[in-house]
Parts: sequence; structure tokens; C-alpha cells
Amino acid sequence: MDGAVQNASRSLSGVERAAVLMMLVGEEEAAAILQKLEPDEVRMLGKAMFAVADVAEPQVAVVLDDFVGKARERTAIGFDPRPQIERTMARALGPDKADNVLARITPREEARAMDMLDWLDAPEIARLIEGEHPQLAAVLIANLDPAVAAEVLQLLPEAIQPDVVHRVATLGPVSPDALDMLREMLSTRIAQAKAPATVALGGAREAAAIMNNTRRATEQKVMPRLAKMDREVARRIEEEMFVFDHLLALDDKNMGALLRSIEADILTVALKGVDEEARARFLGCMSARAADGIRDEMEARGPMRLSEVLEAQKAILGIARRMAAEGTLMLGGRDDDYV
Repeated sequence: MDGAVQNASRSLSGVERAAVLMMLVGEEEAAAILQKLEPDEVRMLGKAMFAVADVAEPQVAVVLDDFVGKARERTAIGFDPRPQIERTMARALGPDKADNVLARITPREEARAMDMLDWLDAPEIARLIEGEHPQLAAVLIANLDPAVAAEVLQLLPEAIQPDVVHRVATLGPVSPDALDMLREMLSTRIAQAKAPATVALGGAREAAAIMNNTRRATEQKVMPRLAKMDREVARRIEEEMFVFDHLLALDDKNMGALLRSIEADILTVALKGVDEEARARFLGCMSARAADGIRDEMEARGPMRLSEVLEAQKAILGIARRMAAEGTLMLGGRDDDYV
């Protein structure tokens, strides 16, 4: 089978389908979409765009058909209602009264003071603020997602950690001028900290891809020895070797055993990120009533954040690994292991 045929037969994941659509729209439209995404979603979608650069024409047609079908199913048009509401109020009540009413009913915007921090990882942020006054660290940390803030806090010197937490708890209002100064300082620090561009090579994912293409006998020799050399590296590689799509290789008996161990809510979220063919593989090992319930719940939930879907898929992979270790689940093997 040559590369073109293999490429045509490969089933695209939900992220890859989105990447195909991004490659088809104009640069301005694609940029506008990216601006609406979270940083981790931008990174994931960007990587997928490279992966689908040589996608076959039949797959592009399938992606477009699927997109058009889903677009027709949507009954609501998403838009910012603020301008229309403001014009309606002004026409009905006059400008002055409209302003007074809008001031009381307009939802408060959760403006993030340091959006640029979303594009840095925790170690980078910790390096930027290490050695700064605890008050500055507190202001910056208060603008982070709690999980990221916790990681940054743990990377700061232990001596200042209690002081930083205390200052976050008692922070109070920060003036716009002070925030502007912090933004300018942060931008300068980020620019100074940027190292010359380098080419990223290797990593656990690349090592896992290599191991996934070896014979099972080779894997069984290499991985135990690697674990003795570096247990943490071996663990990361094993996690990358087993991804959600690999569950599709389970036979009906093992798929059924796995599904019985997964909560319906987690499965509903996880299946939002796969194509219809993969979805049917999972639901086909359930009772018709249970499968219909999952489909109805998926439709009722509407669009979901990619990060939520990936977290649910990760939870299912964790269950599969645990069951495999306990001997209650037999994971599929590679084709070249069979005769």
C-alpha cells in the first residue's frame, strides 16, 4: 500500500478535522478563529495543521460534508448581543435613561489584566518574577488560572511563598495605571528572555512513535531496560505510546468490559472529540438504549472545549491502563505479531 492510499484511508480525529477546515479558509478568517481559542487549543490545532498538510482529497470532501451537516443542525446563531441591546434601549428610552438601565443590567466583563501570561508555561512565568517584590508576584499570579498559579507558586523560593499567598488574599483593587506599568514591564522581560529560535527534536512523543512502529518483541526488550535506566522517562513514553485511538483496536468483549467501567458522563464528553466512525465503534458495544442515551446527551451539550474532551479521554485511558495491569482487559497488539 503506497503513501497516498494510506493517507486516504486514515481516519481523521476531531482536532485534525478542525485543522483541515482551518487550512481551507482564508488567512484572515483563520486568524480570527485562532484569536477565540485558548492557548493550549491554539498549540494543539497548530500542530494538527502541520499533520494534515498532505491530506487526501476524499478526506477533505468528507470533512466539508460533515461540517455542512453539523452547521445545518444548529438552530442558534452566536453573536454579541450588546450592540443590538444598546441600540434598542436608546431608541426606546432615550440615551440618558438607556445608559442608566444598561449600567445596572449589563453583565460585568471578566477582563484579564495579563492575557500574555496565558501564552507562557509555569516555569517561564516563575523565572520572570523570581527575585521581584512579592507584591508584583502576587498581582501576576492572581491573573493566572488557579492550576497554573499553583504550579508557579511551587516554583518560587519557599521563603517567599507564604508572603505571596497572603498578598494574593489581601490584594484588593489595582489601578489601571499600575496594570499598564506591569504589562509594559512584563513585555520587556519576555522580549529579553526569548532565546534565539531553535529546532525542537526528540521528546517522549517522538520516542513513543518510534516504539509504536517496532515489533512487539523489540518493545518488550527495550522498555523494561529503559525503565531501569530512567523510570520517569519510560513512564512518559508509555503514556504517549497508548493514545485514545488505540482503544478502537479492542475486540467487542474487551471494549464492553472497558465501557462497563466508565461513567456515562465521562464517555459522553470523550466521544465529542472523535469522528462518527470511532463513535459508532464505542457505542456499538453498548445496549441500544444506553447508546441512544449517550447520543442524546452529546447533542444536548452542544459544543465543548477541546481541553474538556482531552481530559475525559485521558481519564478513560487511565482506566484502560489500570484494567490491563490487573489482567481484566486485553489490549490489542500489532498486526506483525500475528501469523
